[in-house]
Order: sequence, then structure tokens, then C-alpha cells
Amino acid sequence: MKKVFVLTLFCLLSLTGWAQSKFGEKPHLVVGIVVDQMRWDYLSRYYDKFGDDGFRRLIDKGFSCDNCLINYVPTVTAIGHASAYTGATPAFHGICGNNFYIDGKKTYCCADSTVQPVGSGSEKGKMSPRNMLATTIGDQLRLHTDFGSKVIGVSYKDRAAILPAGHAANAAYWLDLKNRCFITSTYYMKELPRWAKDFNKQLAKDKEFKKLGEDIGLSPHCGTITTDMAIAALKGEKLGKGEHPDMLCVSYSQTDVIGHKHGTRGKNTDDAYLQLDRDLGRLLRALDDQVGRGNYLLFLTADHGAAHNWKFMQEHQLAAGPWSSSAMRDRIYEAISNDSGEMGEYIGDIMDYRIFLNWDKIRQMGLITADMPHMVLSELQKEKDVVFAAVYEDLATAALPPLLRDRALMGYYPGRSGDIIFFPRPGFYEHGPWSSPTGTTHGEWNPYDAHIPCLFYGWRVQHGATSREVHITDIAPTVCQLLHIQQPDACVGESIVEIAK
Repeated sequence: MKKVFVLTLFCLLSLTGWAQSKFGEKPHLVVGIVVDQMRWDYLSRYYDKFGDDGFRRLIDKGFSCDNCLINYVPTVTAIGHASAYTGATPAFHGICGNNFYIDGKKTYCCADSTVQPVGSGSEKGKMSPRNMLATTIGDQLRLHTDFGSKVIGVSYKDRAAILPAGHAANAAYWLDLKNRCFITSTYYMKELPRWAKDFNKQLAKDKEFKKLGEDIGLSPHCGTITTDMAIAALKGEKLGKGEHPDMLCVSYSQTDVIGHKHGTRGKNTDDAYLQLDRDLGRLLRALDDQVGRGNYLLFLTADHGAAHNWKFMQEHQLAAGPWSSSAMRDRIYEAISNDSGEMGEYIGDIMDYRIFLNWDKIRQMGLITADMPHMVLSELQKEKDVVFAAVYEDLATAALPPLLRDRALMGYYPGRSGDIIFFPRPGFYEHGPWSSPTGTTHGEWNPYDAHIPCLFYGWRVQHGATSREVHITDIAPTVCQLLHIQQPDACVGESIVEIAK
């Protein structure tokens, strides 16, 4: 009997120790990957053409959230990157677009005049995450380990490297096309590390890079260069080999540039995703070699999707079409000037399906400021391709479907997001500088823009899938729960229970 008791006690202590050990365990490395402008259905569209070691490895051996949606508008690059890593929306993290207004001044999301470029003399180096008002996964990891963890961001686009890496990152690197090298800013360091300088020297010898010049974003080779830089950072910083978990944030932007130019169909887009698959496989193999298969936790998502080209849709008798914000602005000007007897540029900007009023001009004209948003709204609602519209300050009571109201509210930050939001007909988008006659764009609530991939792979991730609706803001709390660290400080997402069991 005594032996049985001792054996039972031993088993209980062993189980307790095992549970505590399991709770405290962490992966050696966390890897976040964002593919710019990747629609969810691309996973199935290209599945049979993918190799075994890229997307298919993540799908076949990882966990797929097949109904991951963006739960705010507008759906654009800077917001998507910020939301995936903060677990928040613009209403909380303040990144309201690639460009938005701060104190009445149009501001690029990562612009920072207080820092200087490092690695070249380009103005493109004057960037930092200071306009983002929330912490990221990487920030929380650094806090949890008393800044013992390393966090690195890499991308072709500055915003796609800076925003994911967060405020406390060790570094973010982006491509300076004019000087043909990866750069950073004094927000992070005073001088590039030796491995980055060596990488830039090798990049200068890249024949394909030389041939493409500043059009590198229109080539799948841009993704290859991004992968090369990510692997160089992995090895140069010895990520995943320290006492604490590290984090590598990699964003592929060429898919967005190619999509805007060539659309969602055709050889150029096909080539971009098949080359990305090969580059992704190469990155995964480098992670296997550096950190060990099963020792790193990886997620892959997108910042937004894309609409099919409107001409392509019309050719197949599907509803779609272009519209022009400048033409719409002129019609509103004409209608209100005829009505009031005043004519002036009281619309400061139209961006991402939002109208920013020029309040200084409105006051100079002596117009009643309280009436102006509603006067513009009244004319906007007459536009044949606008289905719904509302003044932001009236959103809580506006005659909008609840889904649109909720997404508009989650995308609104006072003083940054403008004054009026509108929703075009499905398949209709602005035909402007970001959408060529053969290309596409994004920014709306519709599934083609808001339904994105969400894949988890590696450490503690069991193979499977769910069709339950989850959101881009659920990624950060899921990763943080797996790491047993606190969620980002403005996080509104919920941990995906199928993954973080």
C-alpha cells in the first residue's frame, strides 16, 4: 500500500512538473509573414501549382483559418500591417491609412522628420513607428523578456517593415530604390550592422536588380530580394539562438505592386505567386536550418485583398465599374455652390472612400460649419455608384447596415480619419493612380478586399482548419497566448481557441 501511495505521489508530482514546464516553454523564434494584396482564394487557386515546401507546407501541416476577415474599413496596406500585429483597429492604434491627417496636415503613416536615414542619404529614410499609438506583438515580447528578445522587420515597403516590428524593435529595414540598398533610420540605430552592409554590397552585384532599376516592385524578383534580406537578418542577428524568443517580421510587397498594375488574373500575377511560393519555401528551409523545425512559431496573413479588374468583370457580364473621386468632387462643388452662392475648395481630400473637409476654407467662406458635412453628404448620396454614406460623427445613429456601421466605427480615429465615409456598389472602385486599366485596387468592406489568408505553422500548432469567422485582429492575441505574454495594449481581438488551446 505504501508503495502504491509513493508511486501515485510521484506520478502527480511528475505531471505537475510537466504541466509547469509546458506552461513556461516558448518557441525559439516567432515569424510573422504578411503578403500584400493576397486574396484568400489564391490559396486554392494556386494550390496545385505550389511546391511542397512553401504555401503547401503551411496548409498541409499547419492550421488554416479559412474565414478570416478584416473587421474595419478602409482595407489598405498600413492599416492591415498595424492591425495584424497590434490586434487593434484604426480606432485604437491610430494608423488610419497609408496617408491620413494629423492636426489638419496630410501625413504619411511612418513619416518622422525627427529622424535621419541610415544606410543612404535618401529622404525615404526619415521614417519611424511614432504615428502608431499601440504596441505590437514584438513590443510585448520585448517587454516580457526585459528587452532580451530581438525583433526585426524586413520589407520592400518602409511601412510594411516598420509597423509590424513596432516601437521597441531592434531594427526595421526597407528598400531604398534610388540608392539600391536596404536602409533604416536613426530611430533604431546610428549605423547599419556589418551583416547588412555586406548584404547591400552583394545586392549591388545582383544583375536582375540592376536590370529592373526602380521598377523592381513590378517583378517577382523583389520577393526574392526580400527573402534574401530576411535570411541575412536571421543569420546576422542569430535569431532564435539566444536565451529568449526572438521575432522576425517579413512582408512581401511586390504582390501589391503587380496587382495594382496587372490585376488578379494573368501571367504576371501567376508568376508573382509561384515565385513567392519558391521564396517562401527557401525561407522555411533557412528557418529549419537556423532554428530547427518545430522550434519556431510562424503565421502568414495578408493586409488586404483586391477586387477583380472592372473591365474583366464587365467582359463576363458581371457588375463592376470605375468611378472618379475628382469628378465626384466637381459635382458636389457645383451643386453646393449653386445652392449657397459660394464656390470654393471646401473638400480638402478624398482618400480611401472618405471625404476630408477643408475646415479652414469653410470658415474663410463664412459657411456654417455644423451644416457643411451634411450638405456634402446630401449630394454624395445622389451619386449613382454610392450605396451608403454617413457623417462620421453621426455613425452611431446613421442609416447604415450594422456590419458597415461597425466596420466604419472600428476604422475611425477622430482628427485622422476625415469627416464623411461612403460605400460604393460592389465591384466598383476608383480608377486612379493605384489602378491601371488592366490592374486593380482595394480599400472596401467587400469579401474581395476583406477576406484574407490566415495560416499558423510550427511550434505547438496542430494540423487542421476552421471555417469559424475570425478577424485579422485575432492574430496578435493568439500569438501572445501561445507565448504566455500579455496582449498588445490596445488589443481588441480574441485568441483563436482552435490554435491557442
